[in-house]
Amino acid sequence: MKIHTSETLATMTPQKALQFLKEGNQRFINNLKLNRNLLDQVEYYREAQHPFAIVLSCMDSRTAVELIFDQGLGDIFSLRIAGNILNDDIIGSMEYACSVVGTKLIMVLGHSKCGASHGACAGKKVGKLTQLLNKLQISIDEVKMDMPNCCQTDPRFVDAVTQHNIHHSMDEILTRSSVLKDLYDQGKIGLVAAYHHLDTGEVEFLYEDLPAGFDIEAALKQAV
Repeated sequence: MKIHTSETLATMTPQKALQFLKEGNQRFINNLKLNRNLLDQVEYYREAQHPFAIVLSCMDSRTAVELIFDQGLGDIFSLRIAGNILNDDIIGSMEYACSVVGTKLIMVLGHSKCGASHGACAGKKVGKLTQLLNKLQISIDEVKMDMPNCCQTDPRFVDAVTQHNIHHSMDEILTRSSVLKDLYDQGKIGLVAAYHHLDTGEVEFLYEDLPAGFDIEAALKQAV
């Protein structure tokens, strides 16, 4: 069982962080999860945590990131909100993870049969939910241009909106956060867009934006 420490996190690359998630999802879809003692992890991480990735995902109960990536306590930060949309509080949480804790990878994870996408496409209006769903309008408008003759509640249209929104949210991260943009420009973090297929459990990696190099010696000095 992998235990992440300040030393392993300092020397981890965004590429390695992504590999951990890919390997974990392969274990999940093959029902080969690692044998973890979660109480031991509770004890180990009681004073500090060293998550190697932060995942922005939908709140859908079938997309629990620790499960679908076969990770344990203390391994990843999980941000969950309907439609995996961005707001300032979520961006601030990402800034904390990457600039304070030292997390190496940001993932935006959407999924098939997304209720938020369907609600937005259907023009659902319910209290504060209306405000949240309005954040998907940019993706709806873009998909309309590509699929002008398709009904907005057609599953194909809804899925196209879901996938567009994943990319839009990922692009917005660096646009809206100078802190994360600086870390990205320095090659300290990577970004990944991914899509969870509910029918199989498989995560499809749509886009990987990882730095070309990583200075291990500089990271070690910073960790001292």
